[in-house]
Amino acid sequence: MTFAEILDNLGGMGHFQRLSVAFLAIPLMMLAGHNMLQNFTAGIPGHHCQIRITTTANATRFGHPNVSQELGAQSLLRISIPMDGNQKVERCRRFVTTQWRLLDPNASLTNDTAVDTEPCPEGWTYDRSVFKNTIVSEWDLVCDARSLRQMAQSIYMAGVLIGSIVFGGLSDRFGRKALIVWSYLQMGVAGACTAFAPNFTAYCVFRFLCGAAMSGIALNSVSLCMEWIPTKYRAIVGTINGYCYTTGQFILAGAAYAVSDWRWLQLAVSLPFFVFFLYSWLFVESARWLAISGKQEQAVRGLKRAAWINGRKQEGEKLDVEVLKLSMQKELSSNKASHSMADLVRTPTVRRISCGVSFVWFATSFAYYGLVMDLQNFGFNIYLTMLVFGAVDFPAKFISVLIITFVGRRFCQAFSLILAGLCILANIFVPQDLSNLRLTFAVIGKGSLAASFNSAYIFTGELFPTVIRQSGLGLGGTMARVGSMIAPLVQMTGEFFPPLPLIIYGISPIISGTVACLLPETRNVPLPETIEQVERQSRKGQEDEQQMTVLLDSPKLDPCKDGS
Repeated sequence: MTFAEILDNLGGMGHFQRLSVAFLAIPLMMLAGHNMLQNFTAGIPGHHCQIRITTTANATRFGHPNVSQELGAQSLLRISIPMDGNQKVERCRRFVTTQWRLLDPNASLTNDTAVDTEPCPEGWTYDRSVFKNTIVSEWDLVCDARSLRQMAQSIYMAGVLIGSIVFGGLSDRFGRKALIVWSYLQMGVAGACTAFAPNFTAYCVFRFLCGAAMSGIALNSVSLCMEWIPTKYRAIVGTINGYCYTTGQFILAGAAYAVSDWRWLQLAVSLPFFVFFLYSWLFVESARWLAISGKQEQAVRGLKRAAWINGRKQEGEKLDVEVLKLSMQKELSSNKASHSMADLVRTPTVRRISCGVSFVWFATSFAYYGLVMDLQNFGFNIYLTMLVFGAVDFPAKFISVLIITFVGRRFCQAFSLILAGLCILANIFVPQDLSNLRLTFAVIGKGSLAASFNSAYIFTGELFPTVIRQSGLGLGGTMARVGSMIAPLVQMTGEFFPPLPLIIYGISPIISGTVACLLPETRNVPLPETIEQVERQSRKGQEDEQQMTVLLDSPKLDPCKDGS
């Protein structure tokens, strides 16, 4: 009897499993709130230099000695702020002296470039109609300081990157439950501290800690779900987790619309994690991990608890340490005392899997964050755009789970990546003024990438054995964060050749989708427990392919050679 058969005997997808999935999935709704939070907390309001009126003889000439009281806002802007190449108010410069001549409706604007201008020594005036207060308006992250806004997001992603490395390895050593409890607490504390950050530096530090906690929550939620449920339900549960993240995008859009001040919004998406921290102590540690780690007695207690909640108390009473050891004899006998990230590249099959997973996660995250982290660029209402980007995930992930369940993980992974790349590349040929069509391609591409994420979590967890599963997911998370950190930098290449960012964003998932075709299929395959088991399965698959090739090449199977 295998471990999977033990789970089935103790209730399969019973009350225990359903409760575990539910309480682990709820916090996933709030992760989107932190991942995409800077679309709102760091939104860029309309702005221009503070207007300064220099009263000269021209003021009297045009009949406006008390201009600040007599002129309207548009006239004040006209005589104080120059226009850019698109005939919009310049955001970062103003006239050195007030251009009274521009009050004349017949005055030409063609000579504005010859008029002396200066930066904004007295600060900026911000349009508060969309964003009441953001880190951009509070700390003046505009003009020469505009790169600091992107740096803040990169620092958050750096935290996610470090969290993928640290929490992935630690949970394989200390367990899933301990790390997820800590991650909830860290997210709550760091998120609340971010809301009260006195300056930009403190803000970046706390956001870094939030990013690290986000990785700990995501990785351990996936593993704890996957290791407690039967094989045939893994795809469904993985999709439920994905839908929870999607629902979080709707929650974020609604919260951001209702709370327009960035500090209160930051607090609103952080406080729920204190509640998650309180009930996370009730989670049961993964019995798979406990058994593989030599803690069979604790594993048996956890299995008996699951059996009791599932109404299978009698079956649970029959289970003891000897039965568990016997059922996992092969896995336990070949299990190493400890494992590290080096095991991801030590053997040929696992090394090939690690390389393929790295490509998949990098490209998915790289293209995904290239699309979703600057929603203002689409020129639509940012709250509506967030809702549309969230809504497309529902059909995309539903279709992906059908493909995952009935066709296979590998096909779904490859297809979603290639389709996303083609949609991104298609926007190269769509004129800028066709904004609706451009948004349509972007939404389809984003949906495809959401499906790719959904598949990647399931596919990666099934490719790696239990002893290094968290390390494998950590590797995928690491490459995803590398992609998310690089994505904003690619936007800068548009200054040299405007279509270049889309070319890079589009080619990357297409290449990675091709690489995904080389990974082994895991549909209806039991979770591997050890590295040796993965290697044996690979050798067996190669031998089966060789035998099939020999049979197909046999003259007895050639109808032409049979004289037919």
